[in-house]
Amino acid sequence: MGIEGLGFDELEGVSPSFVEALYRRFEADPASVEPSWRTYFEGLAATVSSPSWARSNWPPTDTDALTAGLDPTQSALPPKPAKGGAPVPAASAPAKPSISSEDIVAAASDSIRAVMLIRSYRVRGHLGADLDPLGLSKRDLPADLTPEFHGFFGADLDRPIYLGGTLGLERGTIREVVAILQRNYCGHVGLEYMHISDIEERRFLQERMEGRDKEIQFTELGKKAILSKVIHAEQWEKFLGRKYVGTKRFGLDGGESMVPALESVIKYSGAGGVREVVIGMAHRGRLNVLANVMEKPYRAIFSEFAGGSANPEDVGGSGDVKYHLGTSTDREFDGNLVHLSLAPNPSHLEAVDPVVLGKARAKQTKLDDLERGKVVPILLHGDAAFAGQGIIMECFGFSGLAGYNTGGTIHFVINNQVGFTTSPQFARSSPYPSDIAKMVQAPIIHVNGDDPEAVTFACKLATEFRVAFKRDVVIDMWCYRRFGHNESDEPGFTQPLMYDAIRKHPPVSELYAARLKAEGVIDQAWLDSQVEEFVKMLEGEFDAAKGFRVNKADWFEGDWSGFAAPREAITERRAANTGISRETLDRVAGVLTTVPEGFNIHKTLNRILDAKKAMFETGEGFDWATGEALAFGSLLVEGYPVRLSGQDSGRGTFSQRHAAWTDQKDGHKYVPLSTLDRRFQVLDSPLSEFGVLGFEYGYASTAPNTLVLWEAQFGDFANGAQVMIDQFIAAGEAKWLRANGLVMLLPHGYEGQGPEHSSARLERYLQLCAEDNMQVCNITTPANYFHVLRRQMHRNFRKPLIIMTPKSLLRHKAAVSTIDEFMGDSHFKRILSDPNAPADQDVKRVVLCSGKVFYDLAEARDAAGDKNTTIIRIEQIYPFPAEALVKRLARMPNLETVVWAQEEPKNNGAWFFVEPILEECLKEAGVGPARAIYAGRKASAATATGLARKHVEQQAALVAEALGHEVKAN
Repeated sequence: MGIEGLGFDELEGVSPSFVEALYRRFEADPASVEPSWRTYFEGLAATVSSPSWARSNWPPTDTDALTAGLDPTQSALPPKPAKGGAPVPAASAPAKPSISSEDIVAAASDSIRAVMLIRSYRVRGHLGADLDPLGLSKRDLPADLTPEFHGFFGADLDRPIYLGGTLGLERGTIREVVAILQRNYCGHVGLEYMHISDIEERRFLQERMEGRDKEIQFTELGKKAILSKVIHAEQWEKFLGRKYVGTKRFGLDGGESMVPALESVIKYSGAGGVREVVIGMAHRGRLNVLANVMEKPYRAIFSEFAGGSANPEDVGGSGDVKYHLGTSTDREFDGNLVHLSLAPNPSHLEAVDPVVLGKARAKQTKLDDLERGKVVPILLHGDAAFAGQGIIMECFGFSGLAGYNTGGTIHFVINNQVGFTTSPQFARSSPYPSDIAKMVQAPIIHVNGDDPEAVTFACKLATEFRVAFKRDVVIDMWCYRRFGHNESDEPGFTQPLMYDAIRKHPPVSELYAARLKAEGVIDQAWLDSQVEEFVKMLEGEFDAAKGFRVNKADWFEGDWSGFAAPREAITERRAANTGISRETLDRVAGVLTTVPEGFNIHKTLNRILDAKKAMFETGEGFDWATGEALAFGSLLVEGYPVRLSGQDSGRGTFSQRHAAWTDQKDGHKYVPLSTLDRRFQVLDSPLSEFGVLGFEYGYASTAPNTLVLWEAQFGDFANGAQVMIDQFIAAGEAKWLRANGLVMLLPHGYEGQGPEHSSARLERYLQLCAEDNMQVCNITTPANYFHVLRRQMHRNFRKPLIIMTPKSLLRHKAAVSTIDEFMGDSHFKRILSDPNAPADQDVKRVVLCSGKVFYDLAEARDAAGDKNTTIIRIEQIYPFPAEALVKRLARMPNLETVVWAQEEPKNNGAWFFVEPILEECLKEAGVGPARAIYAGRKASAATATGLARKHVEQQAALVAEALGHEVKAN
């Protein structure tokens, strides 16, 4: 029987006196004790009867339990029958042994102390592991890993002790036990797993680590394959170093074991049923992964180094440095085909992580992979970044959440033992960079990077764990960085001792080759041929790179087949017919207004549904939330999945959406739109912006036919995700030819709610706009919002869409639409005319604006009886509808003044962006002034005042200024 089956480990914490009291019962009547205890006492009796056993010199002194009358079924009892094992029948219990209770207590004491020793290795054995290839992180063996700490001295080390199958031993000496534990837990692999609460997960890892026969073993063929990949990794870096002297490449030098390790992850994942692997990583070793794992053509990489035509500029982009680029490929191991994709990434460390998770989740959804077993994300990290970047915690936080769980990520830490120039003691407060993983009870496998077999074993163990339990797992490979942060860096400035050791340290290939030579696996001739053949191949690829040409954007295939590439999209017709039929509208209306039988709906929500019914019956008064729901529902009817996530998105921050209803008696959720298509998801996200926005961007990059939306609780909360906005959403298409149709919903509007709850920082998005990279809208009607959402799916290209969504307009009596505006040949309108506009020839003043301020302007203009001012709304600020605006201005022959009115301070909002555009529009229209004038708040360090009175004064002043009216004094 094995250790877990017997429950032998549960002896921990049991007192010898308790065992003696229970044994006396067993002596009197074996059937009076629980079966597993009978098995345990039989083992003790056999041990005591052994000729080599002698009583311990460490007898228990606590006798309080002897007369306590303890119930043998209480929780202190250790042994439990093995799963599937044959129970010990009470009637057939053996006769009681003829040995004294004192001997049993002594034997039990040995067992209990042995259990404590074994447990110490399970918990802290990794602290005694040989992990540092450089030998600089010398650590003394923790005291509790010594026999003496547990009361074993001298002759005690060779006395047989009952172990009940632990370590594969029914009985064994402490000397044997320590030798096995040292091999299992203190070699080149150190395992942290006792922080995991799930017994099955601990048992799984224990069974693969513990025992006399658990040495790492590979066949001769396997060893040669591992060494061959190490050689390729090393020679690739050397070749690049010779050909491109002084060029940054962020080489893998010192961590070459990662290459066979990654191949083992792919191999064992494929054997476990995985069909796709999505990889994210930073710079270090990326070119090696691209070449030797992803099998990107060497000539393509050489061409990129030479600045040749492999640059994305040739197919419609700005391009990026080599160590940021991604690719995809298929690899086959043992007959299992696995598709690999490596996501492109910016220099911002770990920013790509949530993007990869989102991509993996989208792929799982496409494959209907509810068990999360067909697609696996792999994230490669640097040690300093893994410990230091908060996005890591956010990604771990996704691991158990509905809507974000990907069935476990395999994290591989390339532990250089140094950041850029920062040593670990200054970079983190924990012993290992991987300690953050304990927040989700992920197992952590530390391994010495100078032992490629150990690293490959660690990856096999991690992969098998992920396949079995669908949970995150971490591999922490200790290595070093032979050439500093990059190849032109001088690391000796800050780490002189480390780099003195590195200069003297042989490369991984040399160490491993020597080991295999000693084992008789290879000879020098085999080794020389491996190096020569690979370098010869690289020379041939280097020559072939001179004529290499890339002729298409390889990413517009697969799920993206049929979509226009970036350059082509610029010339595409912007409009799309997005009106729906009455049949579709009625179908969605029925779903939105019908309460399921037996559902206990909130009384206020019931009144909201009554109002919606009135909208559909009368065809009037459609509000923002209903327009949005119609857009979602109609897309679902047409076969387009919809995914909306954000903090409190189900109800809506302003209690406007109610996409998920909560039963008021039992709390269960009902999502009306999911009855149209189960692929409708509305998710209340974790309290995160950076991670969630990155996740949704990744999801949208893989699912172009899904409407993917992220909603900020308030618009400027997106500040926390600025890296995602700058590096991926705004620039991903130009840098990496990665199109994306993600929608960002950012509540925006000046209503006296202070700096943090007024502005979504419209100006920041406009500053990022260029080369038709994304769309920025500030919409004022439910129908136009409906159409712009549907437009995202009904064009043959994808661009990110940033929408300044309303707060007060959600319920504004004037901000409504009619039923006809959603149907027929209707579409999104980039410009909206003034519904109460004077005749064109009477217009002397044009006020241009965007968003909520239109309603304030219109109300003030109408109240004043102004018959010479028209107000035009720019619903889409980028790409700016200049041609349409020119046509409108040209119809006003008596135009004298053009004003841009905004609620935001002058240094915020759209003014600086639109001013030069408006000047060109006026020039082309040939009417009115040469330039527009500004009406709005003065420049301000804060986006808005927090004082209600001051807000009202400012708002009244800017409205009056825009209309040319006198400002009324309060």
